[in-house]
Amino acid sequence: MIMPEKTILITGASSGIGEACALYLDRLGLQVFASVRKPCDAERLASQASARLTPLILDVADEASIQAALHTVRAAIGDAGIDGLVNNAGAFTGGPLEHLPLAALRQQFEVNVLGQMAVVQAFLPLLRQNHGRIVFVGSTSGFLATPLLGPYAASKFAIRALADALRNELNGAQVSVSLIEVGKVNTPIWDKAFALVDEMKGVLPSDAADYYTPMIEATVARANRRGQTGIEPNKVAEAIYRVLAADHPKPKYLVGADAHLQALLVWLAPAGLLDRLIRWQMGI
Repeated sequence: MIMPEKTILITGASSGIGEACALYLDRLGLQVFASVRKPCDAERLASQASARLTPLILDVADEASIQAALHTVRAAIGDAGIDGLVNNAGAFTGGPLEHLPLAALRQQFEVNVLGQMAVVQAFLPLLRQNHGRIVFVGSTSGFLATPLLGPYAASKFAIRALADALRNELNGAQVSVSLIEVGKVNTPIWDKAFALVDEMKGVLPSDAADYYTPMIEATVARANRRGQTGIEPNKVAEAIYRVLAADHPKPKYLVGADAHLQALLVWLAPAGLLDRLIRWQMGI
């Protein structure tokens, strides 16, 4: 399954899944363009990799940044195309929807949905050249939304829909589109995410704080448990590689035992029962 001389672009490679994937593919001998937002992350990533890996400064929510990254890639590969795009960049916004600023919701979609599609549109001509693969890194939150994760889950539901539509639109161009839906993973995003959710206790109106504080505390406690039992990012990197290397990649992949269990519950359980299970698990 080794893919010599293949070129892969990975977004969101400053930490977690993206970083693990960039370094894993580099070790396998692929040419990797790994996008990060900060020069310090670019330097750190380059120090861990071979000369085959090229860090890119790229903010998926900034069109000028995307075009600059595209120019850098084109300059490096010449007339060649690219063989894969791993759309991993993302951010987290959470909190009670009743009090969530709409600007925060818009920003969540700006990064997790519109930013990912902007990268696809920019690099699709290079993918078409090589009949390449697009891999969206999704989440079980893309098919199961839980309390206080509404904004994040909504963005992942949207990516699921876009991946489905894009897969069929590009079938004739022989560009495959796959979505991997990941369960609990031990990555820094959740530490940052639930710190932000926890902070909301201090900014909610007093009556809302009385109502939502037990829910916030239950969510943070659940997240801490998930972080302790989550798989390592390198396991997700291995799954992404299998998608890129497969002769016939599947439309969707589940990664993690909990992802398979949650998918089974969503498929089998009526919505009302699923709601009660969620509330029971959270103690609310």
